[in-house]
Amino acid sequence: MFNLSYKTQRILILFGFLLIPVLLSLTFTYIPAASLLYFSFTDWTGLGWEMNWVGLDNYKEIFSRPEIFGVFKNNAYYFVGGLIQTAISLYFAVILTNRLKGRNFFRVMLFLPYVLHSVAVVIMFRNVYHAEYGSLNIFLDAVGLNSWQQEWLGNPSLVNISLAFISMWKFMGLNMVIFIGAMQSIPSDLYEAAKIDGANSWQSFRFITLPSINGVVQLMLIMSLAGSLEAFDTPYIMMKGANDTSTFVIQTVEMAFKFQKAGLASAMAVVLLIMVCILIGIQKLIFKEEK
Repeated sequence: MFNLSYKTQRILILFGFLLIPVLLSLTFTYIPAASLLYFSFTDWTGLGWEMNWVGLDNYKEIFSRPEIFGVFKNNAYYFVGGLIQTAISLYFAVILTNRLKGRNFFRVMLFLPYVLHSVAVVIMFRNVYHAEYGSLNIFLDAVGLNSWQQEWLGNPSLVNISLAFISMWKFMGLNMVIFIGAMQSIPSDLYEAAKIDGANSWQSFRFITLPSINGVVQLMLIMSLAGSLEAFDTPYIMMKGANDTSTFVIQTVEMAFKFQKAGLASAMAVVLLIMVCILIGIQKLIFKEEK
């Protein structure tokens, strides 16, 4: 080792540092992804290793069964909720970036839901939405809005909105913190110059803040899109897909473990990945054209 040249030693050291991350990536990312792609062309049941090559039959079944793609209408609720969540988190970020008394307290309170476990959040909102003793209906009764009381989880026209609100409430704080971090990186000189020129708060936000954090806004929208397509934990823990709340990921999990069609479920996962990549690409292309 000591007889090697400095350049060779340097290459070996760099190779040694890179070897472990590469092996971990291969073990936990790329090899499983390649296996998933292979299984999508088989009739594997998920039990044992007996499987037959079926070619594109799984993909044909996905696109020929309306009930599989029909659940994307439920994913749309989470996407709309994600857009609203992005707007609200941006609003709070603008307020809490200013010199507001107690702003750190409000930041912590708004960020706190994100650190709560999804199971705890669902249990909490189950008590909020309960038709008889839920705190939401009790509050509506207390303020004289009895006609607004609903079976929030029993009404098919409201249940997906109620579930999307849970996700919106949980992740809003994370988006807010990201926006605050982006806004704090904007030079204060720009705002001072705008103030001297007579710009009001809205003009400063429109012409300074928003263009400066445009990349972060794009990131939030991409996260909202990907998150809506991959919605799983909240509807599954709360409803287990009942009452027309199933999402594409829930159907994929049920196909693999309930109906023992791991090959078809693998194909569904591949289709979802392709859809996410295509939609993100379209979204980035739209923002690029706007620039």
